[in-house]
Amino acid sequence: MDLCQLSSLSQPSCFLELVHQLFGVLQLIHLHDGLQSGDVALAGLLQGGDRQSGKALLVGQVSAGDSSHRHRLHQAYADYIGFILALNGAVKGKKLSCEYKVSETVQKLLDLLGTLDRWINETPPLTSPHALETRPTEPGGRVLGVRSAPEDTSAAAAEIAVYLKESVGNAVRIDYGTGHEAAFAAFLCCLCKVGALKVDDQLAIVFLVFNRYLEVMRKLQKTYRMEPAGSQGVWGLDDFQFLPFIWGSSQFVDHPTLEPRHFLEERVVDEQQHEYMFLECIKFINEMKTGPFAEHSNQLWNISAVPSWSKVNQGLIRMYKAECLEKFPVIQHFKFGSLLSIQPGKP
Repeated sequence: MDLCQLSSLSQPSCFLELVHQLFGVLQLIHLHDGLQSGDVALAGLLQGGDRQSGKALLVGQVSAGDSSHRHRLHQAYADYIGFILALNGAVKGKKLSCEYKVSETVQKLLDLLGTLDRWINETPPLTSPHALETRPTEPGGRVLGVRSAPEDTSAAAAEIAVYLKESVGNAVRIDYGTGHEAAFAAFLCCLCKVGALKVDDQLAIVFLVFNRYLEVMRKLQKTYRMEPAGSQGVWGLDDFQFLPFIWGSSQFVDHPTLEPRHFLEERVVDEQQHEYMFLECIKFINEMKTGPFAEHSNQLWNISAVPSWSKVNQGLIRMYKAECLEKFPVIQHFKFGSLLSIQPGKP
């Protein structure tokens, strides 16, 4: 596919469907030209692959009968949580404004997220009672040009692109939750596994790429009034996210003055939000919700009583494992392939 047509849209369900289609274009893998075919060969568990076209379909293979213990045995679980913890360690004690390398790969990821941000501006939601009805879109609009994927990267490109397509919410239900957030983290994890992102990109992955992703997702959530996935965002600390609270709490570890109790103070949030992801999340919650904080965000309210940020960070990691990665309503949608494998993990 050399060109993708960006149609002129007027309703959120069609917009998200389009995002899923366009993000399937494998342009992101062109960020790294050094991929070798041996590094990206698809395993036999990738069912439904089209070998002639180089496209691969990932499969979700966690059933309701799988226990959380079995989830932890998957190689994908070990790789994914290892990735999360590596980034957690990288951002420890660092502000968003600290110095770090910005590679070409990182910059192109930012460009892609900027394109999505622009599409939101160009695609206002309908205000009529029938805004969620499906209807044909009119042709026209902007054209996004992309190169065809080289043969030796097409298999990995197709596999990695699935996670990106899953990361922007559900186009039918118009909802978003920690499962979609995990898909974007898995997308970044896969880019690391194939060498497109390097170890020295770690700070930029969190502070630039993931933070920009959060900005775009918050804009999606507000513009299209997306619902929290699950039961009123039950799988998230707020209605939608979890990972920025983990990495954001790591930023505060060993901070000389700010303690967990301080994030409840409006002055602290206003003054420090641009330096700490955790406070950016609190700012967004305060903008979106009304009433006492203890009522609309009870779990976060409880966290404010924890004596240190290191304990907050450790507790959030345990909670993320238990309430997100080991819960069937979340993990049932996760896709597995050769990069994040459902096969048993290495002992």
